[in-house]
This record gives sequence, C-alpha cells and structure tokens, in this order.
Amino acid sequence: MTRYVVYDVFTDTPFGGNQLAVFPDATALPEAQLQSIAAEFNFSEVTFVYPPRDASHTARVRIFTPTMEIPFAGHPTIGTAIALSDAGQSSPMVLELGVGPLICCVSEGKAEFTTTTPFVTEAHPDPALVAAALSLPQDALRLERHPPVQGGVGLAFVLVELKSRALLSAAQPAVAAIRDGAARYPAGLDFAIFAYVRDAARVDARMFAPLDNIPEDPATGSACAALAALVADTEPRLSIRQGEDMGRPSLIETRAAAGNVTVSGRAVRTMEGRLVI
Repeated sequence: MTRYVVYDVFTDTPFGGNQLAVFPDATALPEAQLQSIAAEFNFSEVTFVYPPRDASHTARVRIFTPTMEIPFAGHPTIGTAIALSDAGQSSPMVLELGVGPLICCVSEGKAEFTTTTPFVTEAHPDPALVAAALSLPQDALRLERHPPVQGGVGLAFVLVELKSRALLSAAQPAVAAIRDGAARYPAGLDFAIFAYVRDAARVDARMFAPLDNIPEDPATGSACAALAALVADTEPRLSIRQGEDMGRPSLIETRAAAGNVTVSGRAVRTMEGRLVI
C-alpha cells in the first residue's frame, strides 16, 4: 500500500482552491500505472515524488493530469512543497521537475517558487476561434493590450483578455471549437484557454481544458506564471483570483523581475489515505 495526501491549493480554506493528490514516496508504484492512478483521482493534477537525481536537491516530482504527464504546473509545485514541508522537510527545497530544478520556499503554510524559464510564444490563435471556444462574440475580446497568444513558461496556454467580469462569467467552453484549436495550434495541453480580465494588479481568471478532462480549473499556477511574464513590463505584481465561478475560490500571487516569475500561495490538507493496489 502506498500513502497519499490531498491538499486544496491556492487557498487556506478546506474545499476551496484546487485539489491535488500527492504521493510523498512513489518509488513502489509501477510506472505503467501512474497515468491510471491520476485518472482515478480525476483531479487537475496528481504528483508522484521520488528521490532526486542530484543528491544536493530535495526530490524529483512528476506531474500527471487525467490524460498526460506534463513538465510543469503551478498548483502541484506549491502543493507538493507544502506537503513535503508538513512531513518535516526543511525550506528552502529544490524540486526536480520536467522543466528543470525549481527552488521552493515554505513558511507558515505558504509556499513560493521562482521560475527562470522565459516566456515562449507558440502561436497567435485566430481571435474568432478563441471567442468561439469560449462561446462568446468576438467583440468580447480585449485586443489593444495584446491579441490572444498561445505561450507559457514551461507549459503553453492560450491567454486571452476579456472586456468585463460579466463576460468572463458568461464564458463556457465550446468543445468543437476547442478541438479545432487543438488541431490548428498543437502545444502544451489541448488548446487550454486562460481567459481573464485585469484592472491594474487585480486579475480575475478562468481556465478551460475540456479535452484534457479538465472542464474548468479552479487555480492554474502555470498559466498565472505565463500571464505574469507576459505583462511584466507594465504590471510586475499580480493578485489573481480564480475558481470563484466554480465555488472554489483561489488566490494566486505573482511577481516578475529580471526575467523571472515568482508564484506564491497557500494550501491546506484535507484528506489522506492509501492506495491498496
């Protein structure tokens, strides 16, 4: 039997934020079953922790969505760091991810990590297609600050700014259009869309990735890191609220400086158990 713990991430309130299952010692789990285990939880992500390849680091962490392994994600990094801290690991710690090692600091239930991966633009998707994927008219998109851009700092998302909070609330994923987008713009997840509105440093956001069995994500740290990198020249600090339309409010804080992005947030443990297979 292999122990796991479940945390709600980017919140300090149980049943808010984004659920994460962490296997603190995954060495006994068969490689062939990792994806099935992640699908069984059906959370946005599950992490599996292993001894580090570099003895000077803390741990190696693998991240799985319900459909694939990914090299980087924000809420799994924050949640795993807090889970390891709760188990007695000292801070700072260095976690080996698919994008390379990340330094994570944990203090009083709050963790942060800094990524030095530069923002990479994969494509500029057709605004009409992006609007259709959100079930919105094209004039709902705010284009003067930036057009829709597919890019990220380790995992690509379609970042699109909307004109109002009401339009953000009205957005609904249109699977046929998202499937078209995934075929036309293959990168990262399958045309995962991070839609947001911004008033100075205040951001409200939603993220949809239905082709990856994530109809909506309540907190997406990797997408928030991508947005922070994208707007760093005009707004170096962001306070991002996500999950409110799902009833799982989340708070993700970012700051950008010298080409680096730091993501921080809290997490609270809600469950623990054992995998018996």
